[in-house]
Amino acid sequence: MSPKTPRVEIVYCTQCRWLLRAAWMAQELLFTFADELGEIALVPGSGGVFDICVDDTLIWSRAESGGFPEIKTLKQLVRDRVAPGKDLGHADRESNP
Repeated sequence: MSPKTPRVEIVYCTQCRWLLRAAWMAQELLFTFADELGEIALVPGSGGVFDICVDDTLIWSRAESGGFPEIKTLKQLVRDRVAPGKDLGHADRESNP
């Protein structure tokens, strides 16, 4: 059986105990993209890794960005790959100062 697509993969560091962060992000993506995603995989890693891929394309790397994505940013990055026309509501609007 081949994996469903699109597939989101979140590789997280077990040494840093980032499973809960990865699971929360997965939950948010599944809620927002319930009809667009085939699956989300949580992949244990080490060495401070926190990478997010959509269909083998890296869309976020903690090592490259120096931190974690805001959930709004992550949803926009995933949307741009899996459902470019999808309105994310408040996540697409700029915040007022």
